[in-house]
Amino acid sequence: MTASEAKYPELAGRAAVVTGAGRGLGEAHARALVRNRVNVVAGDIDLRLVTETARRINAEEGSAASVVPARIDVASREDHDVLAELACRRFGRLDHWINNAGIFPEAGVRSITPEQFGTTFGINVNGVLFGAQAAVAAMDGSGGSLVNMASIAAFTVRRERASYGASKAAVEHLTRFLAVELGPAGIRVNAIAPGIIDTQMAAWIHESPEVFEATMETIPLRRPGTAADVADAMLFLISDAASFITGHTLVVDGGGRYC
Repeated sequence: MTASEAKYPELAGRAAVVTGAGRGLGEAHARALVRNRVNVVAGDIDLRLVTETARRINAEEGSAASVVPARIDVASREDHDVLAELACRRFGRLDHWINNAGIFPEAGVRSITPEQFGTTFGINVNGVLFGAQAAVAAMDGSGGSLVNMASIAAFTVRRERASYGASKAAVEHLTRFLAVELGPAGIRVNAIAPGIIDTQMAAWIHESPEVFEATMETIPLRRPGTAADVADAMLFLISDAASFITGHTLVVDGGGRYC
């Protein structure tokens, strides 16, 4: 994972919550925030994993900011409240919430079970709504910004991933509703739609040189994205440089959406 080099000095001293922070994009988000001197509550369903991730980030990056690990099941409304309260208790404020946690189930439309569909939406969509609700209550009129993780799967079709794509389309649309309703409170809400990002979720691109080459042919920039590419987009969206941007979905896919 290449660490983000983006720098936004105005972020220093703020506090954020990142869900699904144990690895992959969530870890990259937490690391990029700490590099910008933002304190982070890093939530993940695997407490042992996120605790080790927090320890590593604090050892490697932590100087003017730090990461506090916590367990969260994003399908639980109450767990989000716990993370928001932890951020306020440890850092005295909450400025940003990154709804990153998600799952990537595989099943054709003929074989998707009600349980799989419900679980996918419970995590990928309900988790976004619950995170927004907890964040708004904790921000308490002070304003802030939220970033939701959508996907180019919200706009394209990939066989065997209907429940995932449908959930990410819901996230993309929900982001607009949140932006409209929370804007008067000074809260901006945007989303990121990553394409093929070289994390564990996209490990399949390395199955063989042939698979890798064929996949790169679908990306105009001819490389997979990195976790840092996505983290840089997140930093921009929460920064003052994006102060008049809300309800937007920023596609980070190297142009792959059009191929």
